[in-house]
Amino acid sequence: MSYLKHKVYGLIFKLFKRNNIEEKRVSFIIDSGESFKGNLDYIKKEFEKRGDFEFHFFYKDKLSPDSFKKLSSSRYIFLNDNFFPLAFMEFKPENCIVQLWHAPGASKKFGGSVDFESREILGKISQKTDYLIVTSKNIIGYYSEAFQMPEDKIKPLGLPRMDYYFEDHDTDRLRQDFFKKYGVSSDKKIILYAPTFRDEERYNNVFDYLDLDKFNRELGSEYVLALRLHPKIKDFYKRDISSDGQYIDVSDFESEQELMLISDILITDYSSIMIEFSALNKPTVFFTYDLDYYLANERGFYYDFKTTVPGPIVHSSDGLIDVIKNDGFDKSRISEFVKTQFDEIDGHSSQRIVDYLLNGGR
Repeated sequence: MSYLKHKVYGLIFKLFKRNNIEEKRVSFIIDSGESFKGNLDYIKKEFEKRGDFEFHFFYKDKLSPDSFKKLSSSRYIFLNDNFFPLAFMEFKPENCIVQLWHAPGASKKFGGSVDFESREILGKISQKTDYLIVTSKNIIGYYSEAFQMPEDKIKPLGLPRMDYYFEDHDTDRLRQDFFKKYGVSSDKKIILYAPTFRDEERYNNVFDYLDLDKFNRELGSEYVLALRLHPKIKDFYKRDISSDGQYIDVSDFESEQELMLISDILITDYSSIMIEFSALNKPTVFFTYDLDYYLANERGFYYDFKTTVPGPIVHSSDGLIDVIKNDGFDKSRISEFVKTQFDEIDGHSSQRIVDYLLNGGR
């Protein structure tokens, strides 16, 4: 791969290399859609507690001389996702570059674990990166492979946006607002259904496999089903999701974390959302109607899916309904799984990260 576009970034950035480092300037690299912005917001809040810092959002797809100037002169530079131009940008030793990543734990394989062609550029990026922040010492090896990064750069300090769950949320009010927004009876429990995207088109039409009529007949008096589609699934989705009222579509609900906070049960398949939901000590059921095909043809996991996931695995509507109806969940499996994904869940991840950086990596 030539990575021509990314090399152009590097050439432009080189024009600003002589700028002096501003010790109180913090930059966040992000796309214009502000994807995965949560981590960055929490790091910003934590820096604001420490003094008069200046913040700059460097939008990947909105280039300007001033933006490059501020980025090059920033003492701290945070990423929340991949940014390949980093491989071709020349930084000063005083620039401290921190990859927060946007997801907790390690589930599906990603990056250099599966994309061998990208290993070279990932290795170049890792040379420019000072720290990669993860949620547990148990997953350092996986992230080392995925980012092609030495393990001594990977620090298990936590996920900043997990601090959200330790803020003072009025969960009852949030639930009432949710029910009012969607016209749902306030005595219902919420089942959040969050299927992931498949490369095989036929398996993305989830209601070809979930019998909604039977689901609602058996469970509808107690539960409401809230569907949150992966953005890519919509390209394949063939059901008119606004016509039947058998479930509510929360695909565009602004805060996924708020949805997890107010939901009682999660239905998913192979999505990493189950890691964060498990940290709330709530039950997940894995509706994997295509399990054998997925395990044989998709990118795979960092663990044995069938023996590790923190909830029952079902393959049919009947199995799914039965688990929910009979409360077929083992809470001990949830807690054991969480221990493999998080060292600490205490609301202080952002504090630990900023402390570590301001103390010079100690």
